[in-house]
Order: sequence, then C-alpha cells, then structure tokens
Amino acid sequence: MKALLSVSDKTGIAELARALHGLGVQLISTGGTAKLLQEQGLPVTEVAEVTGFPEMLDGRVKTLHPMVHGGLLARRDLPEHMAALNAHGIGTIDLLVVNLYPFEATVAKPGCTLEDAIENIDIGGPAMVRSAAKNWKDVAVLTDASQYAPVLAELQAQGKVSDKTRFALSVAAFNRISNYDAAISDYLSSLQDDGSRAAFPAQSNGRFVKLQDLRYGENPHQQAAYYRDLYPAPGSLVTGVQLQGKELSYNNIADADAAWECVKTFDAPACVIVKHANPCGVAVGANAFEAYDKAFKTDPTSAFGGIIAFNGPLDGAAAQAVAKQFVEVLIATDFSPEALEVFKSKVNVRLMKIALPPSNSSGATAWDRGQNLMDIKRIGSGLLMQSADNHELQLADLKVVTTRQPTPEQLQDLLFAWKVAKYVKSNAIVFCKGGMTMGVGAGQMSRLDSARIASIKAQHANLSLKDTAVASDAFFPFRDGLDVVVDAGASCVIQPGGSMRDQEVIDAANERGVVMVFSGVRHFRH
Repeated sequence: MKALLSVSDKTGIAELARALHGLGVQLISTGGTAKLLQEQGLPVTEVAEVTGFPEMLDGRVKTLHPMVHGGLLARRDLPEHMAALNAHGIGTIDLLVVNLYPFEATVAKPGCTLEDAIENIDIGGPAMVRSAAKNWKDVAVLTDASQYAPVLAELQAQGKVSDKTRFALSVAAFNRISNYDAAISDYLSSLQDDGSRAAFPAQSNGRFVKLQDLRYGENPHQQAAYYRDLYPAPGSLVTGVQLQGKELSYNNIADADAAWECVKTFDAPACVIVKHANPCGVAVGANAFEAYDKAFKTDPTSAFGGIIAFNGPLDGAAAQAVAKQFVEVLIATDFSPEALEVFKSKVNVRLMKIALPPSNSSGATAWDRGQNLMDIKRIGSGLLMQSADNHELQLADLKVVTTRQPTPEQLQDLLFAWKVAKYVKSNAIVFCKGGMTMGVGAGQMSRLDSARIASIKAQHANLSLKDTAVASDAFFPFRDGLDVVVDAGASCVIQPGGSMRDQEVIDAANERGVVMVFSGVRHFRH
C-alpha cells in the first residue's frame, strides 16, 4: 500500500505518517512535507524520484505527471488500466493526503497583494485531489487533519478503508475543491482597476454547509433545510447546541435568530421574547429573572408560544418563571442544573445553549461580535446583497434638536428603545421606560398605525405609557406621527431625522414640550 502526502498545513502529518509507516504503508511525499518526515526519521520517497523529473518553476510543477495521476486514477478492476500501468512502470497510490495552499487566509490579510494571492493558488494539489476523489472506489483522499484519526482507526482495525468512508472522503474532497475555487473566484472578481477590492464581487459564490433537513418550511407544504456559513461567526445561532426538545422547525430557527441577535447586543442581563420574527418584549434587569419578568409584562398574550432568549446563564428562579408559560424555544448561554431539572419534564421545549461572541468591545470587528457581514435576500431569479446593519449608536452620536434637553435617565431609555427598534419590522414604533419595552408596534404600512398598535398593546398589558421614551426606526414625515406617540404619553423621542419636514416635526415637539433627538441613522427592517 502506498500513500502520497503533500500538505501545506502540517498539523498532525508527522503523527499520521508514523502510524502509516507502522502499518507497512510506503510513504511518498513532496518538498517541505518530505523534509519534515525525513527529519522525523521516517523513510520517505520524494515525488521527484517517482516521476523521474525534478520539481521546477519554484515548485509550481512537481506532481502534474502521469506517474502520479496514473497511480491515482487507474481503476484496479479494469485489466486494461492495470496493463497500462505495468507497461509504463507506474505504481498505484492508495491513499492521498493533501491540503491546499492557504489562499483564503492569504487574501484575508490586510494589504494582501495580487501577487501574494496568485502565488497561493494551488494547482497540483487540487488536481491530485480531484483524481483521487474521482477514483474513490480504489483511493482514499484526506483533505483535512480531522480525517486522520478515523481513517487510521479503520486501517488499524481492518487493514483497509471502507467503501463508505472512501465515498464520504471523496464528497468532502470535492466540497473542499468547490469552496477553494469559489474563494478564488470571489477574490479575483472583486478586484478593481486601482487594485482595491469591491465590496460586492462581479460573481458571488455562496458557500454553505447543511446542518439538517427540516420537517417542512414556513408552511407544511414547503420543503426546507438548515444551513450555516462555511466559516460561521463566533457566537452566532448556528454555533449553538440543542440540549433537549423537539427538532427545531424552520420558523423556530428564524425566530430564534431574531431573538438571539437582539439579546446579545445588551451588556446588562437581558431577555428578549420574539413572536413571528418581532420582539414583543425586551428588558434588562439585575438578573435573568428580573429581565424576564419585565419583558413578559410588555405583552403576555403575544409571549405565549414565543421564543425566549437570555444573554447569560439561566438559573433555577428564572427557569421556574419561564416554565409557567408555553415556550417553543428557550435560549441561554448556559443552564444551571436547577434550570435543566425544571424543564426535564417538558420534553418538547427546545433548549438551546449558545456561547456569546468572545469579543464585544468597541474595537472588535463585526465578525468577532458574531454578526453577519452581509445580508442576502432572495428575489425572483436573483439576489439582493447588502452590508449588514451592524451600526451601534453611541450616546455621543445623539443630536438633541429640541429646546427641552433630555435627562440622563431619558437618554438611557432612548438608547434602549433605539436598540430594540433596530430588530422590529418596519414601520417600527417602540415605547420603553426603565429598561423595558412598554409597547411595540411592528410591520405596518403606516407609521401612525404602528404607533397606535403599540399604544393598544400597552393598554391590554395594563402598562402606562406616561413619560415613556419612543423610538421610530425611520423619520416622521409629518408631525401627526409625533402627536400620536405624545398623546399616548411619550416624553422623549428618538428618530433618524432627514425629512424635508424635520423642522415642522421639531416645532411640534417644542410645542408639545417633549425631548427629541436625532440618531442620524435609519433602521428599516423588511
């Protein structure tokens, strides 16, 4: 049995080679890999000896040779193939271990030049991988260090790699080549005449990995599956682990993402309750129980059968409170033993554990904070792509435009309301006070209707809107929207500004004696 080892990332390769040698496998290798194995005292035949041709063109040409590809592609069950190998003195290669030049890592570096990128486009590696993967019935191809241990285990147990494993390795190999080529295409398609990179390449190649098939889609007559990005951001929903409960549905996942994306933006202990993709209750508190208690009071009716997310661990007290209502999905960074015991008998409740992103500092990138870099929306035979709405408003960004100035408490309520409004479908109107939502109006064609609905919901929940802070995701085009929220009890308002009638609305705020601040940023969410 012969194995050809040629890797860029040498993690675990010496250990693999040593184990293969112990099994009597003949080792063939190239360049740096061969040197490493020789330094480990392992007998290895360099590819140049096999091909009878030296590496050339700075290593660009070394494995592109019939002595290599013939040994990978020959079908052992076809006599004419084996006769051709014998006629030309070509030996079979039974195991190929290849990982590719680090193109993705190279182009991700700031200041990467086109020359650097081009030199990190692997040619021989993908060619060998394709050859071996095509001939999977006879050749096992390993393209990732995570595959070393299970393949070794099979070789040690039964002296060969099973058909099932070889086929799985072939699929993984073709997927790796597809993703590699897509990364090259994305990079080269993004280059502009001045050498800079466009945010949106001329060709976009999606790369997603299926996590699971779903029972159905948004409706029972639709089929669906759940995918993640090839390289998911830390702390995103797809990194979570389901601890118990029924299988997540399409709508569960969509709503869980909305809840998690909102709750993880808060620094204090927070709870977000989502129903049909909209937050119906959001609050911060001294602990998980207090945050939940306040969030639930916003809209107990809508909270029934909702998705509930916490940005910290769930303890027994909070779990007992949540367990009193019907909940579809419960998300937290962790669950105490007492919390798990509370839900042990509620076998249908889906418990999800998700770690917060490792970095939420102001200097961290969006990816570090677990945020998408791009948003994609499917349209008929096409896509809309945009940079994700990751803008985070700071206190210093606020522009007070009224005579009346906000108090420190009002400023905090305004920032809280604005943070929630970002996750509410447009048109969005959010009333808040004391770190909790008091009324949420979402997804209406008229901003006036959203304001009225928010007020009605507060009345149904027996919450007073007196002296509340209101956030509007977009500007008030006329003063009537402002009048509606002030009539409901608002004492301060945050909106983007930017309307041709801004002064009319500012004058109305001064007339009504309320505070108004401009954020300078709009948060449409369709």
